[in-house]
Amino acid sequence: MIVTEAQRTSRGIALEDLGGIRERVRLRKPQRVTLHSWSFAQLGTYIAYKAKRAGIPVTYVDPRYTSQQCSGCGHASKKNRPNQATFLCTSCGFAEHADVNAARNIAARGVAGWAVSHAADDAAEPTPARCG
Repeated sequence: MIVTEAQRTSRGIALEDLGGIRERVRLRKPQRVTLHSWSFAQLGTYIAYKAKRAGIPVTYVDPRYTSQQCSGCGHASKKNRPNQATFLCTSCGFAEHADVNAARNIAARGVAGWAVSHAADDAAEPTPARCG
């Protein structure tokens, strides 16, 4: 469904780079069991595989603060998350479901990362010789 939606909208896919998440995250034991039983890598691999077959670009973004940063003004704070489901920016007052806000941040980082990587690609391409 993710790849199908990217095809339908003619867009790429941005995913959080969750490599090493198990080593970085500090959780209570019940939460660790849940985290370790789900394969982030497997999901990412499936999405990347299907996207490649469909010709859809995939970019991986830094996951730091995606759930604490305001997708409206960019302010990042732990206080922006009063509870698990709610995002409320302490700077500008923007309110949104926490997962939707984080998804907007991931998408924006994906667009920015895509622009940077393609600017580097464009700079590396040889300029055609001019005649005359």
